[in-house]
Amino acid sequence: MRYLIIGNGVAGTTAADTIRKSDSEGEIIILTEEKTPFYSRIRLIEYLAGEATEEDIIVHNREWHEKNRISLSLGTRIKTIDADTRTAVTDIGEGIQYDRLLLSTGGISFIPPITGSDKKGVFALRTITDADEIISYAEGKKKIVLIGGGVLGLEAGNSLRKRGCEICVVEFFPRLLPRQMDVEGADILRAQMESMGFSFYLGARTKEITGKHHADGVLLEDGIRLDAEMIIISAGVRPRAELAQHLGLSMKKGVPVNDRMETEKEHIYAAGDLIEHRDTFYGIWPAARQQGEIAGINMAGGNAVYEGTTMSNVLKVVGIDLAAAGDIDADNIHESIVIKEKDPYLYRKLVINKGILSGCILYGDTSGYHSIMKAIEKKKDVRDIKEQLQQWDLGALK
Repeated sequence: MRYLIIGNGVAGTTAADTIRKSDSEGEIIILTEEKTPFYSRIRLIEYLAGEATEEDIIVHNREWHEKNRISLSLGTRIKTIDADTRTAVTDIGEGIQYDRLLLSTGGISFIPPITGSDKKGVFALRTITDADEIISYAEGKKKIVLIGGGVLGLEAGNSLRKRGCEICVVEFFPRLLPRQMDVEGADILRAQMESMGFSFYLGARTKEITGKHHADGVLLEDGIRLDAEMIIISAGVRPRAELAQHLGLSMKKGVPVNDRMETEKEHIYAAGDLIEHRDTFYGIWPAARQQGEIAGINMAGGNAVYEGTTMSNVLKVVGIDLAAAGDIDADNIHESIVIKEKDPYLYRKLVINKGILSGCILYGDTSGYHSIMKAIEKKKDVRDIKEQLQQWDLGALK
């Protein structure tokens, strides 16, 4: 049996690892355009700040692939795939046949249709190559405008702040981190970031990136102009779907798959940031890892079912611990328990929907997150322990 995996991110590499555990004899091939073996995109921020080397952020190096008899081909682009003959063709014309194929091509940075976004000095951060280009161009630069107030963007901005740059953030949403923070939490985050030297334009839209050939500023729709020597756009991720579309696979938010991670084409599976499952597009590391595992089991002849992943993020934002899971209830529709302190910038929230613990935000102190997460996943009824939870006695969740 020959397994071909296109993409060496967390979904593809997890699938390969899982296949090898089930099939000790099959041939496993991973092809990727990346120049680096499987690395942590989460730790790209440390790399960008100069706090970690390329070797530091690699999760599975060449030796790991060799030990597990997984053939890894870096810097390789697949141009076409013929589903009838089960053959993938590289951009140099090499044909590679397969018995089972996994599309784990991941996502690409979304660049909004902003006039001037094609100018030199405009970047997005998704890969280690992007990070290298940003580091090189940022040398000697002082003023940087960050378009987008999401997690990756803020972290990229903080990494460059550590390199001595001034960071101004333009975000069209009225608050930072809209997927992980409600209004109160976002206000605390903003206050802490302003104390670190960041400046913000929230609820603002970018009209144009100015400059003749090189970006020299940003013009907002309300007429405000911000000087900049470099622009970083962080406006989210879109599935990298060229090969899927070439195969004739349908496309919604992502490529639809069933509970076995199978696409509508026989013998072709998909996982990670490329796909949507039960009308849900995840775009988070834990989901991609789970999907890769399910795909690997089934590609090797098993019978595993993917039931979905609870939306959760455990990360650092400008060096501060943040965990958010389930329904954060940004509009304050449901009952909640909130503990906040302006100094030292702590914000903790438990969301309760009809007596059931349904979500949380933990900013500045994520202790107890795993207990909370288990309770959310189990849909725990907390009506009888609300008094303890109001005192932040998380032992009551057990």
